[in-house]
Amino acid sequence: MISDLTRRAFMQRSVMAAGASLVLPGTLHAAIPSKLQWTAADVGSSGYIEATAVANALIEQHSSRIRVVPSGTSIGRMMQLKQGRVSLGFLANEAYFASEALYDFSTREWGPQDLRALMGREALFGIVTTANSGIKTIADLKGSRMALIQAHPSTNFKVEGVLAFAGLGWDDVETVEVPGYSAGLQAVLDGAVDAAGAVVGASVLREIEASPNGIGWLPVPADDKEGWDRINASAPLFAPAMMTSGPGASAEAPVPLVGYRYPILSVYAEATMEDVYDMTKAIVEGYDLYKGAAPVMSEYDVNKAGHPPYDTPCHDGAKKYFEEIGVWTEADEAWNTNRLARLAKVQEAWAAATEAADGQGVADKDWPAYWDQFRADHL
Repeated sequence: MISDLTRRAFMQRSVMAAGASLVLPGTLHAAIPSKLQWTAADVGSSGYIEATAVANALIEQHSSRIRVVPSGTSIGRMMQLKQGRVSLGFLANEAYFASEALYDFSTREWGPQDLRALMGREALFGIVTTANSGIKTIADLKGSRMALIQAHPSTNFKVEGVLAFAGLGWDDVETVEVPGYSAGLQAVLDGAVDAAGAVVGASVLREIEASPNGIGWLPVPADDKEGWDRINASAPLFAPAMMTSGPGASAEAPVPLVGYRYPILSVYAEATMEDVYDMTKAIVEGYDLYKGAAPVMSEYDVNKAGHPPYDTPCHDGAKKYFEEIGVWTEADEAWNTNRLARLAKVQEAWAAATEAADGQGVADKDWPAYWDQFRADHL
């Protein structure tokens, strides 16, 4: 269990100097603490760069001191948030994995974490191949050589979701293990595999595009409802998205891919509505100051980032702000209600599995396998 003394950084509000939260009189109303710590991925990563850009905007507008604490692992970022050393996490898919008690978070020390999202900018993911591979659809991947990345559940999880679009799974392809994400894309370039999962923006994609074989993306069209139902059955954090620029795509020849959120600005559910409301408002109000910091920062526009799907349910404080400014929709509310129900179901299953395992004397080392089977049987 998590101590009531932890995760309080977001709820411990500092006394602010008079007028410190207002730089442009009459335009800003959010009040945020004078000292904050956030966490993001390693220095140099897109997540760290984006967190720093947002922090700098809030420093300028609110005279707050905000330190972004980098961490190269999902466990490291989550641990900082769990223990209250930071008040906000710019998380990747560890937000989903932690809420679902998957992979590193399936141990007894973790279990389903009660996380909530403030907002998240859209990122694009797809399965890439070469233009002359003969593979034109996801269904065509059956029997093909697919890169499986060692110790990288985030990418493998996304690939599994895209395969589900065509009713396929890892058993339907020939897996070729590669040591890292970039190695998977390099294997496509070298011809060692037929296809690999790719986040749009990876530099190797330009090399594939410029190669004699060219680049090919496998479309995930939004109007294929059955395909999307198969994806969302196991991955409610994915949604249809369109790539209109980048390797192998243009405004004239866009490619339908999978959209997800990275980073997901995350807190624990027990963060107060007032604090989350104020932080969400401050981040949205600071948009003009950070939107030009990097090309992806335009995706923080609240009309984009203020809508799920997220990896976790939206926090009530963020939702309240989105409702006030007219961003939150009925579809958003329906998604959030379903995601909350799913999270509650996972938490109930964890409690039931724990009780059953204790009764059977299941050792801690055997727990992850026990939980995986329990999930398969009950979730």
